[in-house]
Amino acid sequence: MRIVHTDDIIKLICEMSIEANYKLSNDIEKKIKGSEKQEKSTRGKEVLSILCENLEVASKELIPICQDTGMVVVFMKIGQEVSIQGIGLGEAINEGIRQGYEKGYLRKSIVGDPLIRKNTNDNTPGVIHYDIVEGSKIEIILSAKGFGSENTSRIYMLNPTDGVKEIKRVVLETVKMAGPNPCPPIFVGVGIGGTFEKAAILSKKALMRDFDSIQENKEIDILEQEILEEINKLGIGPGGLGGNTTALGVNIEVYPTHIAGLPVAINICCHANRHIKRIL
Repeated sequence: MRIVHTDDIIKLICEMSIEANYKLSNDIEKKIKGSEKQEKSTRGKEVLSILCENLEVASKELIPICQDTGMVVVFMKIGQEVSIQGIGLGEAINEGIRQGYEKGYLRKSIVGDPLIRKNTNDNTPGVIHYDIVEGSKIEIILSAKGFGSENTSRIYMLNPTDGVKEIKRVVLETVKMAGPNPCPPIFVGVGIGGTFEKAAILSKKALMRDFDSIQENKEIDILEQEILEEINKLGIGPGGLGGNTTALGVNIEVYPTHIAGLPVAINICCHANRHIKRIL
């Protein structure tokens, strides 16, 4: 049995909270920087140029990529051979967030009650998902999810007979309704299957999968490419100012579902798709 102390988890979550807000993962940064060459609109090129400059400044000067430093979402896979000692695991994760947002001079955006709306003043609590897996390691994926894009996300409970055509329609409908609000170019995560809440979690996970990765399921891989092409025909463009670069990537995650259902969730993320992965 491997022992992991929560002090180490606090330290790692603190570091991840800061790094995720200062620098994008390689696949996301590459998509943004490569898009300027493919954009046909003059205004679109200007917007993409500004975004690229912003990424350079944020990384060099160690300042947040965006003023909305997000609500922290953590996906944690815990090996069955790991014994976690110290304070409660959820408490440790939130303490790491608290320390990271303080040390990193990151905006605190969380209200303790969705109706009373009093700020917690430390960006906690985060949203935490746990999975127990084989092995003796802990995998942590942390996302700082801004709400300009989160607010444009949707979930649909389709009929089981609707199929691929209807899935495409609702994804495109969601992107059209979002328009310029999620600060395009966007990344689109789609969750298909499971139940109402499972589809939403899948769509969030999809945004954290490497956007250079290729799906093992060829049908899903083709569907990702087809939806991306259709989105970029909408003409929303960078910053919503027109152009052929509305989305930089579409990732789809699927899960078995009931014979009577076809849940489809669409989680939109702005160009600053901030997430980071670490193994403890």
